[in-house]
Amino acid sequence: MKHRFVRVTAAILRGTGGAVLIARRAPGRRLAGQWEFPGGKIEPGETPEACLARELDEELGVTVEVGAHVATSHHDDGQLAVELLAYECRLVAGELFPVDHDAVAWVRPERLLDYPLAVADIPIAEALGATRPDA
Repeated sequence: MKHRFVRVTAAILRGTGGAVLIARRAPGRRLAGQWEFPGGKIEPGETPEACLARELDEELGVTVEVGAHVATSHHDDGQLAVELLAYECRLVAGELFPVDHDAVAWVRPERLLDYPLAVADIPIAEALGATRPDA
């Protein structure tokens, strides 16, 4: 199999009390059952910020204002290399309606690693202050 590289965005969308939105990948999708920060693949010629606004509209039905870059994560499983760019986002309009996910959760940053996160999302969670459940 050919080794691929993708650039992906992730939203750090904060709710009440500083909780952060994560979403669980639906059955039948790559990484099904794993939690992630919502976002998606950057299309050719698209900025990460434009990608993130588009993806959150498509996948969650919400309009966001994309803010500052928070962290970048790199993961390579030998078949797919991922560069994950996380940005603070502010909800502007809409109600959460997951399309590619079967659940969403608002989680305190320090509790993010209580969820089975996709490997590329773990460094982002740690940058937000997540700690290991057994720590």
